[in-house]
Amino acid sequence: MNHLPQISEAEYEVMKVLWKHAPINTNEVTDMLTKTIGWNPKTVHTLLKRLAQKGAITYQKEGRVFVYTPVVKEDEYLNKANDHFLNQFYNGKISSMVTNYINSDHMEPDELNELRRLLLKGNKEAH
Repeated sequence: MNHLPQISEAEYEVMKVLWKHAPINTNEVTDMLTKTIGWNPKTVHTLLKRLAQKGAITYQKEGRVFVYTPVVKEDEYLNKANDHFLNQFYNGKISSMVTNYINSDHMEPDELNELRRLLLKGNKEAH
């Protein structure tokens, strides 16, 4: 998909359900989100409608319910969101973000070790 639609935080919660369970019908989406987040069913229906209008999802009517499938791929959306985050807060530099996290004591020792492992692996693959 060339142009990825802007997805709000609430819409993203709906997309996570669709990415994990699609194809999925209205009642199933509503049940999941009313139980996990506590949303009113009307809220879920509104968010599904918005996502369909934005072209992020598609649907088919099957009997008395709509069945939804994402058009936007999760990895494409996450890449766009990551790029937007890095550009907005760290001038597009991941090293600035990592430095900030390391210096602010947000990372556990096991996370630092995993990061070291990933960096070494990436460095070896580059050569």
